[in-house]
Amino acid sequence: MGPARGSRPGLTAAGAGLTGDRVVAVGSTSRILVAAVARALRGTDCADLGHVGPVSRFAGTPDPIRRAAAARTAGRVALTAGQTAEVDAARVAGWFVDQYPRGRYPGVLLGSPHGAAAHLATALGMPWLPAGFEMTAHWPRGAVDRPRAALDHGAALAGRLLAGNPDLHVRQVHCPASRGSLAGVTVALTARWRTLPTAYRRFLSDRLVPGAPVLVLSDARTWPVHDAADGHSFQVGCPASGLEPVDFHPDSPALRQVLRSAGGDGVNWDPPEISAPPAAAEHGVEPGLDRAVGDWTARAGHPVRRLLFPAPGVLSAAVADLYRRWLRAAGKTGDRLVVECGRLLDPWQVVRAGMVPYWCENATRRSVEQVEWWLAGSEPFASVDVLPEPPGVRSPALAGLPQWLAVAGFGRRRRALDRATARGYPVTSVPTRRATEVLRAQPYDLPAPPPLAVPDALAALRASGTPHGLLIC
Repeated sequence: MGPARGSRPGLTAAGAGLTGDRVVAVGSTSRILVAAVARALRGTDCADLGHVGPVSRFAGTPDPIRRAAAARTAGRVALTAGQTAEVDAARVAGWFVDQYPRGRYPGVLLGSPHGAAAHLATALGMPWLPAGFEMTAHWPRGAVDRPRAALDHGAALAGRLLAGNPDLHVRQVHCPASRGSLAGVTVALTARWRTLPTAYRRFLSDRLVPGAPVLVLSDARTWPVHDAADGHSFQVGCPASGLEPVDFHPDSPALRQVLRSAGGDGVNWDPPEISAPPAAAEHGVEPGLDRAVGDWTARAGHPVRRLLFPAPGVLSAAVADLYRRWLRAAGKTGDRLVVECGRLLDPWQVVRAGMVPYWCENATRRSVEQVEWWLAGSEPFASVDVLPEPPGVRSPALAGLPQWLAVAGFGRRRRALDRATARGYPVTSVPTRRATEVLRAQPYDLPAPPPLAVPDALAALRASGTPHGLLIC
């Protein structure tokens, strides 16, 4: 009997290797979004998603104890060095597509992770597939304030990973501002496909109706990068931190504050030299994948449309405006807003309640300012519900609860900030299902509107987003 399909002779035995569920980081954005969209397309919510962190119920837990508990939890789910050699990216791609219900779809969204993409996919009645996936791996004797040591350890892991997956590019991100003390016990690796995975290709061939469009969504943000080796690059900090690249310079007061809160200091902070011009940040789409999608659509007779956003708030605002038009066209008010954050989202419950969703990437001031500016320029909403996800870390870039309350204050009649997520903010953790619990309490507004047609959706996105930098081509 020959090797099982997807096995890699010399690396894993037939049928062996790690499942996608084991490989893809728990709580990572791509993982949550695929799960949420798959459930929405089945007509179910996200009540089964997420788990409560080890100290989430104890807002007053001292920082050293909280960091130790978080490190133990991270260690239980991170990959070992040996397991990185067992990662099969083809199997991960298959795990993503297998989550979607059987049937044929009017199109597919593929690309960078973004919560508004999940809402857009739900409104269009189509799946969302990620252009890459996140992993965490053990870093024995690691330190949050030693980025060069993180690079050295990550290079060995990336070498193991790339030996069996040459179709990947591995971006390593060392960001104490967004990961806190976990940046000193695990390394964060984002694997991006450089070509169209076989499972994706099969999904597009078998599950799309004739002529269905493929929408490629790209995060156009850039960040300084160190090219460590062929297929492996390294960045200190990330756009989602809410800080700028200069804030990760050794002399930065913001960096010193971040490192202190994560259990380190700035004495040993010596990041690698930047060896290339600013490149796409960790969630960008690889050019090779974009070309492969274009080649496949040309051969298969499917149109391809590309959507590039310069900042998360641009896409969030455009999709929120789109939902308002969609709901009103179906005879609904489009007058109730839910502001989601990070993993706190539930596309199906949003549709069930007839609400307008705006997704914040995280709890940074930058993210919250973007929703404030959008609300200030929008027709007022009768109600505004706000779900701020506690990031689990302390950072000078984070929005305080008064700023989140100001967002809720835009509601004319109802102004609600979820108390469960606010309790212990910003250092506790809240599972995805908290969004489901909050949205289930909203009144029903059924039936749901009929699915949006792609041309209508693109026209609405272009009208709303183009003035703010959203590019559709």
